[in-house]
Amino acid sequence: MIYETAPAKINLTLDTLYKRDDGYHEVEMIMTTIDLNDRLSFEKRQDDKIVLHVDETFIPSDERNLAYRAALLMKETYDIQQGVTITLDKNIPVAAGLAGGSSDAAATMRGMNRLFGLNISLEELSDLSAAIGSDIPFCVYGTTAICRGRGEVIELLPKPPSSWVVIAKPDAGLSTPEIYGHLDLSKPYEVRTKQCLEAIEAGDYDLMCQSLSNRLEPVSMALQKDIEKLKVNMINNGADGALMSGSGPTVYGLAHKERQARHIYNAVSGCCNDVYVVRTLG
Repeated sequence: MIYETAPAKINLTLDTLYKRDDGYHEVEMIMTTIDLNDRLSFEKRQDDKIVLHVDETFIPSDERNLAYRAALLMKETYDIQQGVTITLDKNIPVAAGLAGGSSDAAATMRGMNRLFGLNISLEELSDLSAAIGSDIPFCVYGTTAICRGRGEVIELLPKPPSSWVVIAKPDAGLSTPEIYGHLDLSKPYEVRTKQCLEAIEAGDYDLMCQSLSNRLEPVSMALQKDIEKLKVNMINNGADGALMSGSGPTVYGLAHKERQARHIYNAVSGCCNDVYVVRTLG
């Protein structure tokens, strides 16, 4: 039996530069991992089947699940004849902008790499994973990186300044394609990527908090009013910085001290069901 942890990610920045010929948007974003994890176990089977057990009944356990598709990709690419039983213990909220499904897929690729003794490098796994999802290449590394292209071009960065993170996901979800459909690139919006890079390289917590920026945030706020309410609530209750992660609807607030983070948690915990206090990993 092999075990893997699949950490959630947050965006410190997210910029959409232009619409590409393939229909995707060219992005530039800085992401880091946080201590909110799904957990997966992997066991060889006597047959050649992929069997995925998920503890949440509303999460599919077939080809609709990225972890299943990652296992299938590994089997086909590396000619793995044996099957695998994957057990997924889900803690990261679904459709939240935290890359839970992508992180599960990345953990599946790492887990099968170890289970079958393939000795494939993370770089190769990251490149391969782009075939099934744009966030998975980052999640394979599970660190801190600036991601470009569709998100699959990865440049690893130093660990950002350590901080507490209060995560809050509004109960109503959002559709990523819908958000990109409403995105108007002619509207000016400052994404402080350069400032965030400087903050990470200098280990400057205050500058990092000032640089948090996400071009999709105003679009998502217009569609889901709770996003702005949560962000304002966090700032008013002592967050050093707050931002929507990914395409939303999850909002996070950064805090230097645990007491400060607990105060923010108490302020927003009545607003939605999914609220967590965690640390950055990066």
